Amino acid sequence: MPKKRSGGGLSPTQQAAKFLGVSVLAGAVLAGIALPAVGALGLAAKGSVESFDALPANLKTPPLSQRTAILDAEGGTIATVYSRDRTVVDLKDISPYMQKAIVAIEDSRFYEHGAVDLKGVLRALNKNARSGGVSEGASTLTQQYVKNVFVEEAGDDPTKVAQATQQTIGRKIQELKLAIQVEEELGKKKILENYLNITFFGQQAYGVEAASQRYFSKHAKDLEVQEAALLAGIVQSPSRYDPVNDEAEATKRRNVVLTRMAQVGDISPAEAEKAKKAPLGLKVSKPKNGCITAVNSASFFCDYVREVFLSDPVFGKTRKDRAKIWNQGGLTVRTTLTPQAQESVNDSLKDHIYKTDSVAAAITMVEPGTGKIVAMGQSKPYGYGKNETEINYSVDHSAGGSNFGFPTGSTFKPFLAAAALEENVPATKEYSSPYDMDYPSPIQTCDKPWINDSGYRLENENESEVGPYRLKEAMAKSVNTYFVQMLADIGLCPVSTMADKLHVHQGNGDKLPQNPSALALGSVGMSPLTMASAYATFASRGMYCTPVAIESITQKVGNKQKSLEVPKSTCSRAMTEKTADTVNTLLRGVVDSGTGSEAGLTDRDNAGKTGTTDERKNAWFVGYTPNMSGAVWVGSASQEVEMKNITIGGVPHALVFGGAVPGPIWKDAMTGALSGKDSPPFVLVDIPDPDKDKDKNKDKDKDKGRDEGKPDDGNNGDDGFIGGLGDGGTGDGGSDGGGFPGNMFQGAGHNGPGGRR
Repeated sequence: MPKKRSGGGLSPTQQAAKFLGVSVLAGAVLAGIALPAVGALGLAAKGSVESFDALPANLKTPPLSQRTAILDAEGGTIATVYSRDRTVVDLKDISPYMQKAIVAIEDSRFYEHGAVDLKGVLRALNKNARSGGVSEGASTLTQQYVKNVFVEEAGDDPTKVAQATQQTIGRKIQELKLAIQVEEELGKKKILENYLNITFFGQQAYGVEAASQRYFSKHAKDLEVQEAALLAGIVQSPSRYDPVNDEAEATKRRNVVLTRMAQVGDISPAEAEKAKKAPLGLKVSKPKNGCITAVNSASFFCDYVREVFLSDPVFGKTRKDRAKIWNQGGLTVRTTLTPQAQESVNDSLKDHIYKTDSVAAAITMVEPGTGKIVAMGQSKPYGYGKNETEINYSVDHSAGGSNFGFPTGSTFKPFLAAAALEENVPATKEYSSPYDMDYPSPIQTCDKPWINDSGYRLENENESEVGPYRLKEAMAKSVNTYFVQMLADIGLCPVSTMADKLHVHQGNGDKLPQNPSALALGSVGMSPLTMASAYATFASRGMYCTPVAIESITQKVGNKQKSLEVPKSTCSRAMTEKTADTVNTLLRGVVDSGTGSEAGLTDRDNAGKTGTTDERKNAWFVGYTPNMSGAVWVGSASQEVEMKNITIGGVPHALVFGGAVPGPIWKDAMTGALSGKDSPPFVLVDIPDPDKDKDKNKDKDKDKGRDEGKPDDGNNGDDGFIGGLGDGGTGDGGSDGGGFPGNMFQGAGHNGPGGRR
C-alpha cells in the first residue's frame, strides 16, 4: 500500500486514485464509459454502480433568499432588508457577455459534456499527479451549482456550511449523482441561469444582478465585456479578486478571463486586447441593508414592521417559522406610512427638539376608523452612536420599545370620563373638588375594594383650583381632585373595563392595575402608539380599531409571485356615539381655552389633552381631528431628567408642561400632515356651563399659566398625576431607560395607594 507523505497528506497516486474513483462512478452511470488505467491505480469499479444508485437523487432546491423591499403607502421605498443581497433574474436579463464569460472561465465545455466532464477529469488528474498536489479541479458548472444549493440551504449555520463545503469523496459522489439529475431535469440554459443567480460574487452580493449593481451600479443585462469578465473572475475567490480592495489583482484576473474568452472563440483576440486596456470602471454602490438605512427618518417604523411580521401568527405558527420567511426575503411589503405625514413629523421634531438635548420626543399618528399607522418618528435617530438609539419610544417593549412605556399623566383622564358617561354620569356632574384631599376610601374594584390604609393625599396644581367644578371646566383645567372624586363615585371596575375596550395597557403588555393613581391620574407607563390608537376611538365616534402597519405583502419565489395574508385591523365599539361625541366636546374645550391652547389647530375641528407627570419627568399631548389622531411624548428615556430650568430645542423653559412643549410639536406635525386634506367637523353635544355666582379666584390667566411655563406655587405639575406628594425614591428604569421609578405608587399586587410617598 502506498505510503503517506511526511506532511500527513495523500501521495500523488492516492490523490489521483480518489479523483479518478469519482470518475469511475460517474462513468459507470453514464452509459458504461470505462476509463483506462483503473487497474493500474489499484481501484476496483466492482460494486460502484450499486453503491452509486443507492444514493438519494432528489435535489431539494430551496427558494433563493432575496431582498425584501419595504414600501410606504404610495409605493416609495422606505428600506431594503435582506439576509443575502440577491435579486433573481431571468437568463434573458443577463448580458450575453456575462453568460459567455462565466462559461469560458469556469467550464468551457459546458455545452458539450453531461453532468461530468470526463476530459476535464483526465486533464486535472494528469496535472495534479505531476504537481504532487491538487492544483486544478474538474467540477462542472452543474456540480458547482449543486454545491451552491447545499450552501444556500445551510444558510448562516456554520456547521451546515462546513458540511456543505467539505472536500470529501462522499460529498463529491453525492454532488455527481445530483448533478446528473439536474442535467436531466433542467437543461443547460436553466442550469446557467440558476448558477448565475445563486453564486457569491463578494461584497455581500449574491447572484449576478446584485453583483452588477454593487460594482457597476447597473443591471446585469447591461454589462459590457470587460465588466462581465471582471465579475466572472471574482467567483473563483471573491476575497482574493475583490476589485474594491485589490484593483491590481482583480485586473489580472479579469484579463485571464478575457484571454480565455478569446481562446474559446467568444470574442476576437482584438476585442480581448482592447478590453484588457480598459479601466475597471467601478461605480461601487454601498450595501444598503436594514432599517438603519430607511429614508425619511422612518427607521423606527421600518423596525416596527419587522417586529409585527416576526410576532404575528398570520405569518407562521412559530417565531422561528416567521423568521425563516423573513430571512428568505423576496417580499414586497406595502405599509400604511404616508410620506406627507412622516415628513411633517420629522420637520416638527427638528424644529422643536434637538437630538443632543437631555430629553427626547416621540410621535405616532394613527388614522381613526382604520387603525392605519401613518407616521412614527422620534428626536433621537436610529443608530448605535452618541445621541442615537435603537429603542423605539413609540411602541411597546415587545415591539422594540422601552421596558414599560412612559407615565401618561392627565392624558388618561378622558378614559375615566368616558367610563363615567357610559355609567350614565351626566356631563354636568359637579364635585366639590377641593385643592387637596385624602384619596377616597374604600373604592370598589372588580374584586375587593381598594382601601387607602396609608392615608395618601393628592392636590391640584394651584391653590386657586378650588371647586365646585363641573366636568367641562374640570377637564379643561385638568383638576386632579375632581377626577378622583368621579372615580370614587363610579368605582375602578368601569374604568378598567373601558381601558380594556380601548386596548389601553402598560408598555410591558400588562393590564392596568386597579388603583386610583393608575385609573384616574395616569401613573403607569404606556406607549404613544397605544395612546394615539385609544384617542382615535373618540375621533371615530366610539369605534376602536387595532393599529396596523402593513397593507399587503407579495412574495417572490424564484420568478413567481404570490400574495401573503396580512393582519387586518379589527374594529369594535368601545363606547356609544353619544359618549364619544361628549368627550370630543369636552376635549375641544381643552385646546380652545384650557391647558392645551398652545396646541390648538386653527383651520379645522380638533381636540386633545395635556399630561405632565410628577417631577415633570414626562410631558404629553394627545390630540386628534375627525380624520387623524396623534400622540406626542417628551421626556427622558431613563426617567432621570426633571424638566425644570431646562433648554429644549434651544428654547429655555422654567417648567415643562404638556401644553408647552409636546403641544406645539403636535400642532406643527398635525398641520403638515393634514395640509390639503378634508376637514370634517365633530358631532358636538351641548353641555351647559354652570352659573357663576362668584369669581372664586379662578382667573383664566392663572389657570392657563401652568401650561405656558409660568412658575407655580411649588407643587409638581399642571396635570401632574399626584401634584405635591413627596419626592419618591430613585428609579431603576430598566436597562433600556424606558421605565419609571420602581417605588411608584403601586403596592403589592398592583393594589397600592395611588400616591408616591
